[in-house]
Order: sequence, then structure tokens, then C-alpha cells
Amino acid sequence: MAKANTIQIKMISSADTGYYYVTKKNPRTQTEKMEMRKYDPVVRKHVTFKEGRIK
Repeated sequence: MAKANTIQIKMISSADTGYYYVTKKNPRTQTEKMEMRKYDPVVRKHVTFKEGRIK
């Protein structure tokens, strides 16, 4: 069987609240670490989320 093109990653909040999103990315086309601004309901603001590993 073929290997899947996408992997699951954890987007961790930079506000250090422990909140995270889980999303997918294709590591062949997006080689650098993902970084995006999303809503963190703990601090009730939009903050930067950075890519981390899922254990």
C-alpha cells in the first residue's frame, strides 16, 4: 500500500495556555513549520499558533 501524503500536526498556542488545534499538512509541499493566527478561547483573542508534534 502507498504511504499517506498528509500527516497530522498539532498547532500550539503561543500564549502558553495549553490550547491547541489539530490539522493536516503535506510535508512534501510545505517543508517549513506552519505558523498561523487563530482564536484562543482561553485568552479570548487571536494569537499565533505554531506547529508541534503529536505524541
